[in-house]
Amino acid sequence: MLEQPIYVATVIILLLAVGEVISILSKAWIPSLLIIFVGYLVLIWTGVLPADLIPNSAFAAVGSLLVAAVITHMGTLIPISQLRSQYKAILIALFGIVLGAGLILLVVSPILGYATAVAGAGPVTGGILAYIITAERLTELGLNHLVVIPALVLGVQSLIGMPLANILLRKYAVKLRDGGQLQPTSASDSIASSADGGTDRVSAAGARTALATHLQARPATATAKKIQLLPERFQEPTIILMLLLASGSLATLLGSITGVNYGIWALAIGIIGHVLGIFPPKAMQRANAFGLAMATVIVVVLASMSSVTWNDMLQAFWPVLLILGVGGIGIIGGGWIASKIFKWDPLKGIPVALTAMFGFPGDYILCQEISRSVGRTADEQKAIFDELITPMLVGGFTTVTTASIVVASILVQTI
Repeated sequence: MLEQPIYVATVIILLLAVGEVISILSKAWIPSLLIIFVGYLVLIWTGVLPADLIPNSAFAAVGSLLVAAVITHMGTLIPISQLRSQYKAILIALFGIVLGAGLILLVVSPILGYATAVAGAGPVTGGILAYIITAERLTELGLNHLVVIPALVLGVQSLIGMPLANILLRKYAVKLRDGGQLQPTSASDSIASSADGGTDRVSAAGARTALATHLQARPATATAKKIQLLPERFQEPTIILMLLLASGSLATLLGSITGVNYGIWALAIGIIGHVLGIFPPKAMQRANAFGLAMATVIVVVLASMSSVTWNDMLQAFWPVLLILGVGGIGIIGGGWIASKIFKWDPLKGIPVALTAMFGFPGDYILCQEISRSVGRTADEQKAIFDELITPMLVGGFTTVTTASIVVASILVQTI
C-alpha cells in the first residue's frame, strides 16, 4: 500500500510537519531536524516503513536533482549591502568555523580516524547542505556506516549552540543596559513592530517576515544603479526555476571537470548571478518552489540514513559528543580570538560565531527573547534587539548559508 507515490509523499510530509510543529511550540529549542531524523529511524526500525521505501521513491530522486539548485539559491540570500557594513561579524564567524573544523581534524582524527573527523567537521560548522555534501562523499567511498555521525551532529548541534549563545548574549544585553549604552533606532522600531504582533510565540514564517522587514528598514541613501541582466518583467517563476536548474547543471558539470565540489560552484554561481541581476533576491522563493525543494532535500537526507541501524546509532553516540564538544570549543575560541582582534566584546562576538550551530530562525528568536526579557522599557527592548539582530543574522548567513558549504566541499575531497 505504501508503495503508491502519493502515500509515500504524505507520510514524508507528515513527518516533516510534526518536526516543524514541535520546533515552533518549543520556540526552536527542540530542533525540527532532530525530531524528523529520530522519527524516521524509529519508523524504519519498528517496521512501520520499509527501509528501502524512501531511497527508492520519486521524492528522493527529485531531491537529488534539486540539491545544486538549492545551493545556488543560497547564494541569492546574501544581503550584500548588509555584509559590507558587517565585515567584522563576517570575519568573526569565519574565524569560529575555521578554528572549529581545524580543531576537530586535529583532536578527533588521532582518536577516531580522519574520515570520522571529516564526517563531523562539515555539518558542525553549518546546516543541511553541508550534511548532504558530506553524506554523498561518504556513500561514494563506501563509508555508509559513518553517515549517522553528520546526521546526528546536524540534528543536535543547536541544543548546544543556542543555550551557549543565549547565556553570552544575555550577559551582553545586561551589560549594555546597565552601562547606559543603549540608543533606540528606527531600524529596531521597524523590526520590533513586525515581530509576530508582540506575542511570545514566534514561528519560522513569522521570523522570516520580520527578517525581510529588517533588511529593508535601512535609511535611504544614494547608491549606484544596480546591474540587472534579467529584466524585472522576465522574473517569472518558471524562468527563475529554469535558471536555477541550469545553474545547478553547470555547477555539476564544472565539478566533474575541475574536481572542485559542485557545491562551491553552485554557491559561487548564485552569488555572482545575484550581484549581476540574473537572479532576484531569494530566487527559489520567487519561483514559488522553496518549500517543496527543501522538503525534497530533507528527503535526500532521510534516504541516506535508511541503512543506519540501532547499533550504528549507539556506536556513533560518543564520537558525536566528542565532535560537538571539540567543535564547539573551537568555534568559541575562534570567536573569542577574532573578537579581541577586531575590538568587539566577546560576549557579542562569540554568539555570532556560534550561529554556525543553529542559524536562522534560531538567531532571530534568541535576539527577540533576550531583548524582551532584559529590556525594562519598550525603548530598551528595541535598542537591545537592534544591537543584536544584524550581526547575528549576518553571522548565520556567513556560516550556515555559505561558508559551511565551502568547508564541507573542501574537506570531503581530502578523505
